[in-house]
Amino acid sequence: MTTYDDFAKLDIRVGKIISVDDFPEARKPAYQLTIDFGTEIGTKHSSVQVTNYTKGELLGRQVICVVNFPIKQIGPFFSEVLTLGAEREEGGYELLRPDPDAKLGSRIY
Repeated sequence: MTTYDDFAKLDIRVGKIISVDDFPEARKPAYQLTIDFGTEIGTKHSSVQVTNYTKGELLGRQVICVVNFPIKQIGPFFSEVLTLGAEREEGGYELLRPDPDAKLGSRIY
């Protein structure tokens, strides 16, 4: 069981994917994302295992990310944020996204 105080420690924000690159060095199929969180946070990088999306489907998509986890090195890549998604029965993940009018960098509560 967790508490609201534990949840409140997470800094979860709205971002927009501005670039998608292949990640051939990853052990499992993945993409390297560059995500724009607006002027306060700027751009951050994330590695995501979302083989059920094409690069075109990801580019320009708004996502929800935890921005205050420690940086995680995955091979030669440094993942700075955790991009959130829900598991799908058929495999892969469905990326979470906000209402289309959500402002970049908005905090999720």
